[in-house]
This record gives sequence, C-alpha cells and structure tokens, in this order.
Amino acid sequence: MTGEGTTGAAAGAPAERRGRPRSPAVDTAVVETVLRLLEDGVGVAELSMERIAREAGVGKATVYRRWAGKEALMLDVLRSLDEAVPGPAGGCVRDDLVALLEFLRRRGLAKRSSAVLRTVVAQVQARPALWAEYHDTVVAARREAFEAVLRRGMASGEIRADLDTELLTDLFVSPMLSRALFHEWRELPEGLSERIVDTLLEGVRPA
Repeated sequence: MTGEGTTGAAAGAPAERRGRPRSPAVDTAVVETVLRLLEDGVGVAELSMERIAREAGVGKATVYRRWAGKEALMLDVLRSLDEAVPGPAGGCVRDDLVALLEFLRRRGLAKRSSAVLRTVVAQVQARPALWAEYHDTVVAARREAFEAVLRRGMASGEIRADLDTELLTDLFVSPMLSRALFHEWRELPEGLSERIVDTLLEGVRPA
C-alpha cells in the first residue's frame, strides 16, 4: 500500500500518544463535511485540506493530525459509505446471487453513496492511488463474495465448471453498476436483481 492511502494516525504513528484522545465527533464532522461538499458538486481536485478544515469548523492542524493528506482522508470518506457484504445463505446459488445484487441495488438507490462514487469514478484516472486503495480494501471483498457463490454453483453442478468466475462476476455485477454509476437517470426497479440473475443463469447452466 502506498502512503497516500494510509490514515495519518496509522502512518508512522508511535505506539502510544500523549495528550487528549482523538475525538470521534471531530472525525465524523470532517468526513460529513467532505460528503456534503461532494454532494454539492465540488470536485475532488477542488477540495483542499484547508477548505475542508474551514468548512468543518476545525483547525487545519487537527485535520492533518488525523490524515496525512487528502488521499488518506478521501479513502476514509469512501469507507464511511461502505456496508458489510451480506453473507450467503448457503442454499440455492440463484438466491445468493440475487441477494448480492440486491445489496448493490440498494446502494445505488442511496443518493449520497451514488453521488460520491460517481464523483470518484469520474476522476479515477487523475487519482489512481485512491481508486487502487479503495479497490483493494472494499471492492475486492465484494467481488470475492460473488466468486465464492459462483464456485459453489460450479461444484454443485448449477453452473458450468469450465467458466471463468472473474468474468462471470463482471457479467452479473456490471448491469447494476452501469445503471447506478454511469446512467443515474436509469431506474433501479424492484425485481431487477432477479431479472439479471435469471437471464445470466440461463446461459451458464450445464447443457
């Protein structure tokens, strides 16, 4: 991991710190400020640590004590929007795939989550370290959840065993992410997860 993706408290911090303990309320205020600014249309490039501190009503030194720089702060902002991926029930592979897609659909319906992720995706090429760190700490876990269900489906004979689970994960996830992140005017209706899963399973079942 790069230093850009490590919080100030973790990067080179001594084992023990003297003085007043870190205030969770301040951490929350700073993260919420960044989320509000992003929702208001402020780009990542326009966000400076000084502006964030001013908008949050705290001192610049307070922010820098917690985060080594903007990349580290933005990573915590993204993590604040994250939810634990639902564990598979372990029964029908079809139902587990639907549950995982429903998790993505509900996140896509959340205005704040979608707005922030669209902002970051749009600027990923300018800040590859931020996206790489987010992918390694959040996205990879979600993909593994899908791949684990697909591997179980292959072992049980519900899915062809000669297929690439990484490619299959892309096929299942991409329609939902495309609507949520790149075509926000498209609806995410009830039943969409079932339609995606059933359509794809029809093509990947053993003959």
